[in-house]
Amino acid sequence: MRQSCGPSPAVEEVGYVRPTDVQKQALPLLFSGRDCILHAQTGSGKTLAYLLLVFSVINTQRSAVQAVIVVPTRELGMQVTKVARMLAAMPMELELEQKSCTVMALLDGGMLRRHKSWLKAEPPTIVVATIRSLCQMLEKQILKLESMRVLIIDEVDFMFNSSIDVSSLRKLLTSYSSLNNRQTIFASASIPQHRRFVHDCIQQKWTKSDVVHVHVNPIQPMPSCLHHRFVICDKNKRHQTLLSLIKSDAPESGIIFVGEQSEKSKKAGNAPPTTSLVDFLRASYVGCSDIHLLEEDMNFNSRAASLSDT
Repeated sequence: MRQSCGPSPAVEEVGYVRPTDVQKQALPLLFSGRDCILHAQTGSGKTLAYLLLVFSVINTQRSAVQAVIVVPTRELGMQVTKVARMLAAMPMELELEQKSCTVMALLDGGMLRRHKSWLKAEPPTIVVATIRSLCQMLEKQILKLESMRVLIIDEVDFMFNSSIDVSSLRKLLTSYSSLNNRQTIFASASIPQHRRFVHDCIQQKWTKSDVVHVHVNPIQPMPSCLHHRFVICDKNKRHQTLLSLIKSDAPESGIIFVGEQSEKSKKAGNAPPTTSLVDFLRASYVGCSDIHLLEEDMNFNSRAASLSDT
């Protein structure tokens, strides 16, 4: 039986009035109990769609983890957690002695010790976690998922393309909770070879056999306010190519995303790619003297302090 924990008045109260295209298509399927693959561009409303499902199935009277949302990065996890907590704070259906819906974010290795005592005292209703933090808690049997009703993998294409995360993700999909007792949702802006992915979901028993692929605006162009370009270059010319783009565009500010350092590179004693790039830009371009490096293992407070200095 589904207990509605996020009625429409509460959603409207936090500023959501009209459903987006992906929400119009996905919500009836999600509320019917079907496993879904939500495939729509960034900013289309996928997060709210799956969170509305979560708040429709959880039972706040139960002291157990009932929904798990797996994210590839801390940044996305913080965004999802913020929306989930905002919805959890809204008044629910009027019931006597109603317990609050708790949302835990397992996104930072340095915070996991603090979370252990919370988990032992009382499990949260919803967990938002990176796959590594989640698996750490599961392996130490600090977190239990026997009562999980909904499992959501956000940015699933990114997760499956990560050689570090993919084995843990596969184990999560097949080893925890029963496929028949949970509803599984994948979300992504891009799913290459999506027909093959749907087939694999069924064959590998990551989802039920009636999983539905919700694909919204598959050919819609980029928003008119954005200019999208890509450049193909040799691996050893990436820094020079980036420098040429910066000089030609001359942006007032920008964000540069850099891939993780491989284990082979670490063992060889090479500098992290972020450090190498920062040193190169500072030495090669006068306009790049003010660069702030946000390392992966920085906690939220350190990142916030770094950004506030810009």
